[in-house]
Amino acid sequence: MILVPGWLWRRGLVGRSVGAGLAAGVFFGALVLVESGSWAGAVVVFVVLSLFQGTRAARRMGRLWPAAEELDGADRAAVVRATRRGEAVGDPRLAPSVVEYAGALRRAAEEDRTRRRVVLLVTALAIALAVYDTLTGSTGEIIASWLVVVLCLADLVWWPRRRARLLAGADRAEASVRR
Repeated sequence: MILVPGWLWRRGLVGRSVGAGLAAGVFFGALVLVESGSWAGAVVVFVVLSLFQGTRAARRMGRLWPAAEELDGADRAAVVRATRRGEAVGDPRLAPSVVEYAGALRRAAEEDRTRRRVVLLVTALAIALAVYDTLTGSTGEIIASWLVVVLCLADLVWWPRRRARLLAGADRAEASVRR
């Protein structure tokens, strides 16, 4: 939910599901293609992850911010944009939605905190695998393995700071509508 960009909220439930799913499917399908050179494997990963991640993301978004469905797409996008940026929303009737969305972001961030140890473990395993692949693997395996390491390290280093800025913006937006 925290990673879902504001423009994706403009779409309905199915559109958000497809958007989130396609992003994951394309990325990981491309990773499989680079690693294995297998188009069949890449297509399978694309299809499975697109369906799985799209469904998962849409369900989580709906669970954390159920009132989103009461807004039209433009209003949802305006609420998300203002809240993420820490700005006042232009339309006073959307003020309660800013408070709801800010709360949803905080709940999502709290749920994500519980996975930090898993990310540490996965990062350690990814580094070990990347070293092994560097010594014994093909060029595609080496590239894919080190790309996974970079993504894991970004999740550990960059993402907590970005999440903190996002939540600070949500706090500012919520404070602005409560005044």
